[in-house]
Amino acid sequence: MRSIKDIYKVGTGPSSSHTMGPAAAAKLFREENPDAASFKVMLYGSLSKTGRGHGTDRAIIYEMEPVNTEVIFSTEDPSDMKHPNTMDLFAYDKDGNETASMRVQSIGGGDIRIEGRDTAGDENEEIYLENSFAEIKQFCECRYIAIDKYIEINEGVQIWEYLAGIWEVMKQAINDGLNEEGILPGGLNIQRKAHLLYNKELATKHPEVIECQMVCAYAYAVSEQNADNGIIVTAPTCGSCGVLPAVLYYLQEKKHYSDEKIVRALGVAGLFGELAKKNASVSGAECGCQAEIGVACSMAAAAAGYLFDYNINQIEYAAEIALEHHLGLTCDPICGLVQIPCIERNAVAAMRALTSMNLAYFLTDTRRISYDMVLKSMYRTGLDMNKRYRETSEGGLAAAYTRRGGD
Repeated sequence: MRSIKDIYKVGTGPSSSHTMGPAAAAKLFREENPDAASFKVMLYGSLSKTGRGHGTDRAIIYEMEPVNTEVIFSTEDPSDMKHPNTMDLFAYDKDGNETASMRVQSIGGGDIRIEGRDTAGDENEEIYLENSFAEIKQFCECRYIAIDKYIEINEGVQIWEYLAGIWEVMKQAINDGLNEEGILPGGLNIQRKAHLLYNKELATKHPEVIECQMVCAYAYAVSEQNADNGIIVTAPTCGSCGVLPAVLYYLQEKKHYSDEKIVRALGVAGLFGELAKKNASVSGAECGCQAEIGVACSMAAAAAGYLFDYNINQIEYAAEIALEHHLGLTCDPICGLVQIPCIERNAVAAMRALTSMNLAYFLTDTRRISYDMVLKSMYRTGLDMNKRYRETSEGGLAAAYTRRGGD
């Protein structure tokens, strides 16, 4: 399994698979073909169907500048297409002759896979020998070590410095989002709500209501920054970037955890996210939103369990509950924008992560389902899901919504 750095990438929204991944592919192709007179990029599958809403063409053209680049949203998919987020890149000389080509899959979380190449390298090196949570748990229990120590053994002590930087970006995204107002770009006329949620005076001061207000405000803040092309951290994706920071920020404020403790919780969360990426998927185009919001919720639940000093079984159960109850969740963004239902969904998942963590405290000894089992089920469910519900904006809310309905 790869480093948990693979889960946390700093970048601009709104989509890790539709913006960050294609931009990375375009940048690489541009660097490999410095003498090209022009480029053409063909987008297929989900990249074609929702690429305009995600700004895929703009991200590609930006990376190709100043070379003239044509981006085509193909209405037909290649018969040999292996992933729903696939793109072909072509380079041409000044006479219009093709000089190079490359087929790329944007596999989620900002990562790309180049067909026909061995992409293994320093950044992609697998550093964990264990590839399931059952194996990880066995390793930890046999050696009487906590899960964060397991991470340190494999990653080295430098992982905490890296995650400290990730935490600073997450906090900044929350603070920036809370202070922003106005309309999100894209044409849906969606009003930013984080500022309103955070500052709204409530008639009731019940702790449960206050908790919901704060957690949701933080999730909205990050998700709205993402929708507005702001700087966020994939956790595990752009579309689900608000869940984990919202939970951690709220618990730090409430329980006064140190940044060091939060950073170690980020490590635990990253481990569960990387297991999902290794053994299932974090791509909405491949497996629906269960692979994005569901995994983000499981990461947040595991992190919260770590902060509450849960044992390894309780942490696993918290993550399992969180993912299990997102099984079958569709990815149907209206107009291809990461706004409806994506922003609200981040807030709901953040609250569900806390519920999952609390439930695990009481019922861990009664459980029958493992995290590994839920990952397998999530992946199979995603592959069985009709493609209309896998980030194509052809089904669900995307099909039911009309602009006349307003916000």
